[in-house]
Amino acid sequence: MPTLATNKRAHFDYELQDKYEAGLVLTGGETKSSKMGHISLKGSFVTIHESELYLTNATISRYPFTDPLIAYDPTRSRKLLVKKSEIKSLIGKLHIKGLTLVPLRVYTKRRLVKLEFAVAKGKKAHDKRSDIAKNESKRNIERALKSS
Repeated sequence: MPTLATNKRAHFDYELQDKYEAGLVLTGGETKSSKMGHISLKGSFVTIHESELYLTNATISRYPFTDPLIAYDPTRSRKLLVKKSEIKSLIGKLHIKGLTLVPLRVYTKRRLVKLEFAVAKGKKAHDKRSDIAKNESKRNIERALKSS
């Protein structure tokens, strides 16, 4: 499963809990452009409207071989294909204060474009600092073991 785009800030800004997989509803040009790697998840999020999930603020640039006269919005909301039972459980989880849906990565599965997203809780500044300290200490230990 080749990864087309990742959300690098997700692991740093959020404490991830449950991961889900969803299909992305794209136009033909968007599919080709995303498979070429012209997709960005920076600043994107998953929203729920009328018991349907949407990927909001993800940028898919225009496919270079499409008609330039056709209007195109690179940051439009794109519908996610998820089972109704999963949507109901997600709605129940989101009623808990502080939880949100964060896109993690976009990848291909056979010929389909899929999105992996997670239920997440935002980290506070002190949580981020403690994570940085843990990672640095782990790196220092690995360096010491490598050099000896």
